Amino acid sequence: MKGELSDLYQEVVVDHGKRPRNFHKLEGATHKAEGLNPLCGDHLTLYIKLDGDVIQEVSFEGSGCAISKASASVMTGILKGKTKGEAEVLFDRFHAMVTKGPGGGELDLEALGKLAIFSGVWEFPTRVKCASLAWHTLHSALRGEGAPVSTE
Repeated sequence: MKGELSDLYQEVVVDHGKRPRNFHKLEGATHKAEGLNPLCGDHLTLYIKLDGDVIQEVSFEGSGCAISKASASVMTGILKGKTKGEAEVLFDRFHAMVTKGPGGGELDLEALGKLAIFSGVWEFPTRVKCASLAWHTLHSALRGEGAPVSTE
C-alpha cells in the first residue's frame, strides 16, 4: 500500500473501529442478516430498510476486530440512497479489490471512493475475511437468505 493511502487506511480503521457509524439495531428493518468470521471471532448483524428498491437506512451491531468494524461502518455510510443493484455492483468491486488487489482486473479505485482505502487488505489474506464480512452479509440480506453468513 502506498504511503499516503496506508496512512489514511490506518486513520480510518482506527477511527471507525473505535467509533463505528450506524452502529445500532435498526427498528423497522425490512432485511436482516447475520455474519460470522470464525477465524478471528468477528460477528455482526446487518439491518437494512428498503423503500422499493432503494436502501433508505442501513445499520449494524456486533463485535469484531477494527478492520471488520471499520469496513461495516464505511459500507453502511456509502449504501444509503443506493439501489439494490448499485449495492451489488459495489459488493462485486469491493470483493475484487480486496481479493485480487487494486491492479487485479479493471478496478477504478476512484469509483470506489472511500472504499479504496481498503485496497491494501489483499496483501494480508487473513484480513480479507475481516474486511469482506459485512459485504458478504449485505449480499445475503439483499437476497433474503436466512442462514448466517460465514467466511469459512
